Amino acid sequence: MASSELAPFPVIVGAPRSGTTLLRFMLDSHPELAIPAETGFIPACAGLSGADRELRAAFVRLVTTYPPDAPAWEDHGIPIDTFNRELEALPAFTVSDGLRTFYRLYATRFGKRRAGDKTPVYARHMGVIARLLPEARFIHIIRDGRDVALSWRKTWFSPGRDIRTLAKAWSTWVEDARAEANLVPHYTEIRFEMLVSQPEMVLRKIASFIDLPYTPAMLDYPERAAARLAEHGPRVAADGRVLVTRETRLQQQRRTKGRPDAARAYAWRSELDDRERTEFASEAGALLALLGYEQ
Repeated sequence: MASSELAPFPVIVGAPRSGTTLLRFMLDSHPELAIPAETGFIPACAGLSGADRELRAAFVRLVTTYPPDAPAWEDHGIPIDTFNRELEALPAFTVSDGLRTFYRLYATRFGKRRAGDKTPVYARHMGVIARLLPEARFIHIIRDGRDVALSWRKTWFSPGRDIRTLAKAWSTWVEDARAEANLVPHYTEIRFEMLVSQPEMVLRKIASFIDLPYTPAMLDYPERAAARLAEHGPRVAADGRVLVTRETRLQQQRRTKGRPDAARAYAWRSELDDRERTEFASEAGALLALLGYEQ
């Protein structure tokens, strides 16, 4: 199908701990849209090559064993035999249609006709994704980097614990995403602070951007959040080591089960001491200013 005939495919991106999961649950609560847990495999799929059957086999191996050190396929709840059967039914296999088949099967699990994605690291691969899926529409959620740092350093996947490292990681993530935005035709930015203080206004903007009617059901996401989080299993390495338990993953997302809370914004004002504020500003103050955040 021509890209003009395909429904817009929303892709939520942003630095970790910026509200991507919260936004995922809000959009996933729309009766027409389903968004899986993080995928991660789309950029790697762009490097696949080969003839029809060979390419399809390589695609299935990659998608169902990604990431290689801790496969997350079980999070998506799609039987591999069903996946293979649907891929074999394609008239001529392409990576793009293989990806569309995955998302279609995921949406079908919930009786929905459209799907999207929420994978923060895709912020650095928007150009590649847009070439594979021209229908992609990227939603970049940005949060004050000081609040990101406070939340990020408590996680198992934090790039570090010191404020300078976190400031650098946040600023690099946001700057990379904004650079990638120049490579794609459909991109919008929203702010976490506005999402939690004026959620309906922000969700109406996003719904228009992805060609969906706004519905109040998007604000009723807490009713479904626990069930959606139940998809999050442990991450187990190929050698059997548990990298992170299911309980830890659920604990890190516990706030997404509650309604939007404006108090979650600007926690840095009370939780960062003067030294940490100065250190953060030395690494990322220019970006804070560019984005309009107070210094």
